[in-house]
Amino acid sequence: MITIDVSKVTDERALHLLLKRELGFPDFYGMNWDAFWDAITGLVGVPDHVRFLSWDQLTAGAPRGAAMLRRALDDYQAMYRPEFVAEYA
Repeated sequence: MITIDVSKVTDERALHLLLKRELGFPDFYGMNWDAFWDAITGLVGVPDHVRFLSWDQLTAGAPRGAAMLRRALDDYQAMYRPEFVAEYA
């Protein structure tokens, strides 16, 4: 399991930078949602359980980013890894 604290994220760029660092994305990561999808479905090994701390702060500070992240992880679970757990605390 990995825990990612999103309490200091105020925009999508900061969210992508945090995800890049915490999930070990390559230097050429494109910092957009298509690149995020490509990274989690083929470039990096995503842990079985990802816990996001301060999710309410993320949804307030970067609502579109929070929605896009959640949708991507829901799709990832449904399409590729039914055992994957994303927790939003």
